[in-house]
Amino acid sequence: MTTQQISDAELAAQPAAYWTGVAYEALVSYIRARQAEKGYSHPQFWLLRNLSVHDISPDGEGMTLSELQEAMSAYIRPEDDLAAEAEVLLGRGWLSRDAEARLWITEEGEQARRDLALNGPVIRAALHEGIDDADYVTTVKVLQQFVRNANGAVA
Repeated sequence: MTTQQISDAELAAQPAAYWTGVAYEALVSYIRARQAEKGYSHPQFWLLRNLSVHDISPDGEGMTLSELQEAMSAYIRPEDDLAAEAEVLLGRGWLSRDAEARLWITEEGEQARRDLALNGPVIRAALHEGIDDADYVTTVKVLQQFVRNANGAVA
C-alpha cells in the first residue's frame, strides 16, 4: 500500500469523526486479535472483570446477563453475544450460575482474570510504539475537547 503524503494544512481540514472512527476500529480489532491469539475473547475478559471483587465489581456479588449487558454497554460491541461468551466461561469452570441465573466468578476464573490481565501491558506497549507520552497526552486532551465541543461528557 502506498501512503500519500499530505500537508499539515490538508490534515487539519480532514474530519475528526472520520479519523476517530478509523482509529477506534483499528485499535479494537488489534486488541481483539491479540486476545484471540491467547485463547479468549474481549467480552470474556470483561465478564470476568465485571464479576471480580478484585477488579470492577464493587461487592463481588453475582450478576445476571442483563445486568452485565447494562454494566458493559460502553465497551462491548453490538455483535457481542454475552450469553454465548458466558457459556464458554461456564464450560471452562471460570464462572458458575446460581438458581437465580446470576453468574459468579470462580477461583479458577479469578486466576484466569489475573493471568489474562498480564496481556494488557504487552498490547498497550505495541500500540504505543513510536508515540511518546507527551504526544499521547496531547492527543487525549484534544479528543476530550472534541467531546466537550460536541456537548458530550468527559469522564
